[in-house]
Amino acid sequence: MWVGAAFISALLLGLYDVAKKRSLAGNAVIAVLWLNTLFATLLFLPVILDAEFSAGLFADTPFHSVSYGAAAHALVALKAAITLSSWLCGYYAIKHLPLTIVGPVNATRPVMVLVGAFLLFGERLNLLQWGGVLLTIVSLYLLSRAGRRESIDFRRNRHVWALFAAMLLGAVSGLYDKYIISSHALAPLFVQSWFGVYQLAMMTLIAAVMWLPRRAAEPFRWRWSIPLITLFVSAADFFYYHALDVEGSMIAVVAMIRRSSVVVTFLCGALLFGERNLGAKLVDMILILVGMVLLAFGSI
Repeated sequence: MWVGAAFISALLLGLYDVAKKRSLAGNAVIAVLWLNTLFATLLFLPVILDAEFSAGLFADTPFHSVSYGAAAHALVALKAAITLSSWLCGYYAIKHLPLTIVGPVNATRPVMVLVGAFLLFGERLNLLQWGGVLLTIVSLYLLSRAGRRESIDFRRNRHVWALFAAMLLGAVSGLYDKYIISSHALAPLFVQSWFGVYQLAMMTLIAAVMWLPRRAAEPFRWRWSIPLITLFVSAADFFYYHALDVEGSMIAVVAMIRRSSVVVTFLCGALLFGERNLGAKLVDMILILVGMVLLAFGSI
């Protein structure tokens, strides 16, 4: 069931944000992101080799993939560029902003996806789903008010703008996923495995130009939470692509459900990182949860 797969993906996305926050504290953003693109490539390397050499090791399993030509690889390379841009902005934002701010702001991403889904795929939402969208918009307004109490001005803080840029690029990436999987009939596992390879190539160039020359000013520190970033996001994407691959699934609804990851980020921000001003942010999170429930019931 695609709705259930989307909720599993949401849980894993929350854990992914927590691992990022722990890994990036006082650490080099570009180095951490480069390592995660490396780990993701290594994680899916057996899938790639099995498909390219027709070994059949993963036949009749969820990890079976297929080989495609140059045109399909060009589509995936563009997907890698869009996603990597979103991740770069998001990594810098989550390093400098509280999780209890980052989670709810990210939860508004599906509103952008919704507009794109209307324009590109002709998707329509019912009354319950519209209720979830409207609650999300209200929650963003309330969150901006809560942020002022922590001297975070949504209009002037560059890390907030980076977070919004990550959100916008993430919405574009979600719409593009639906396009290449539905319109070009690309296997989800092919997309997930190969876009990591292209991300690693791009990230290696970025690290060589932007981080290596100034690594003394921004040193890297190894933490065991770093590989957890890769594990959580890879598992989250696995369930996400599975949801998109189910006939009748709606990208606008899948994207909205995945934002319920805000529950995990909020709780961990409060319990593990001791973040402040939780009362006002709790109202925002509850509104988002109600929105997720409306979307879930509207999808069944």
